[in-house]
Amino acid sequence: MRIANVIDSLFYFYEILIIVWCLISWIPRRSGSVIDDIASVLDRIVGPYLRVFQRIIPPVGGIDFSPIIAVLVLGLIKRLIVRVLV
Repeated sequence: MRIANVIDSLFYFYEILIIVWCLISWIPRRSGSVIDDIASVLDRIVGPYLRVFQRIIPPVGGIDFSPIIAVLVLGLIKRLIVRVLV
């Protein structure tokens, strides 16, 4: 497997984690539940990256659009890295 394919897969996996983080944020959580544990792990993984965009892009009408921008930027970075490697 080429290194470009591995990097592409890792970026794709991280994008999926961001989407799952968004979906889990809509589910009510109770402390100590499985959903709470999953959300905590996801927040440790994708939270620092998303907070960069949350500081720049304020919520509009109570809706946080920063994950969408974060995924788009991640896609651009992925394309740049893969093009350099190919």
